[in-house]
Amino acid sequence: MALPIKYNLRNLIVRKGSTLATAFTIGLTVAVFLMVMALARGIDMTLSSSGEPLNLIVVREGSTAELNSSVSREQFNDLRYLDGVVREGDEPLASAEMITLIYKPRKGMSQGSNVTVRGVQPMSFKLHSGFNVVSGRTFQPGLTEAVVSKRISERFQGLDVGDKFRIQTTDYTVVGVFESSGKAFESEIWVDLNSLASTTKRESFSTALLRVRDEGTLAALSKRITDDPKLHLKALSERKFYEDQQGIASGMLKGLAVFIAFIMAVGAGFAGMNTMYAAVARRTKEIGTLRVLGFGRLSILIAFLLESIAVALVGATIGILLALPLNFVSTGSANWATFSELAFNFRLTFDLMGWGLLFGAIIGFVGSLLPSIRASRLRIVEALRA
Repeated sequence: MALPIKYNLRNLIVRKGSTLATAFTIGLTVAVFLMVMALARGIDMTLSSSGEPLNLIVVREGSTAELNSSVSREQFNDLRYLDGVVREGDEPLASAEMITLIYKPRKGMSQGSNVTVRGVQPMSFKLHSGFNVVSGRTFQPGLTEAVVSKRISERFQGLDVGDKFRIQTTDYTVVGVFESSGKAFESEIWVDLNSLASTTKRESFSTALLRVRDEGTLAALSKRITDDPKLHLKALSERKFYEDQQGIASGMLKGLAVFIAFIMAVGAGFAGMNTMYAAVARRTKEIGTLRVLGFGRLSILIAFLLESIAVALVGATIGILLALPLNFVSTGSANWATFSELAFNFRLTFDLMGWGLLFGAIIGFVGSLLPSIRASRLRIVEALRA
């Protein structure tokens, strides 16, 4: 015979002090887990949204990032006229780009970080969707002017409109601030490609970006470029390129989240176990009475487990509410693929909330299993004598 659910609810209400204390302990554990996972999810969503589905990015063979890639001017001229590259009139939708890093101190701090500077051509603005100048204007080709992403401008010193910053021996003037629909480019500074090449005295580009007709063309052209032994280049979907960076950037954070959550879950599990052992001690006569009334050991075991899981789910809900205000808060982290700042938002998605609830329920189940087994094994006579 199974115990009614209202029996469990009544016990939780009667023991509201210990119930809330245990729930809050589990809630803190779930909140920390979700905060770090939301950080990793923010990186994932920023990088995964950065690649255009029909853009093909070409890098040097063996390169894993734009920073250590090289594409010569002759190679770029050959690539842009390949069959399958979309044209706008007589002009191919292709752009060469160049990457370099500068060190800037953060606002309100003496320490700083590397910031990515991207040299682009006019065609780059058509190949990267979502670019929008929100303050000032865009740079003039051939001049030492720059547009800075809004997030980078807010996080680093000397990058507001009108400020100057130095790349090697050349000063660049910030003439505008831009947004890029939450993509990885919101962690960058954009300047004219030819100006950056002159400043850094580099003859080759970092990458070439090509817009192709369709997915079939993308696969065929990627294979053609990669398999050409004369080029020594690698071509892949721009979306896949950023997805590969996504694994490097967020993998460490996810591992950290699991490690911290495991340590805290052990503590929360012991707290729940102590609470349940105390509940068994206080309710010994009650358990004996239930046995006399005909409720079996399995029913009592299930009742105690359900109570603990219910407390854990309340705690997990508290944890979600504690982590929820971080959603869409802007922050930054090191992108280990580029060794520079990556600006992004915390993203606490519905599936992460589901994982938080499941994580809390597991803590409740594991923490209450031994006390529940002890309660179900109490002999009727011993329980009634207590």
